[in-house]
Amino acid sequence: MDKRKVIRAYQRGFITIQECGQILGLEQVQLNRLILDSLDDHSSIELEIQPINS
Repeated sequence: MDKRKVIRAYQRGFITIQECGQILGLEQVQLNRLILDSLDDHSSIELEIQPINS
């Protein structure tokens, strides 16, 4: 399963943080880092998609 899909499922409240870690096979520290990184990536993607002249 794609890690991004699992993280999105956690962020949307479909699964718990523990379930997310179990699915990805990560411990809490690694999982927290991955989630923070995904938030950084997600916000930069949103900024790139927004039109300049809005």
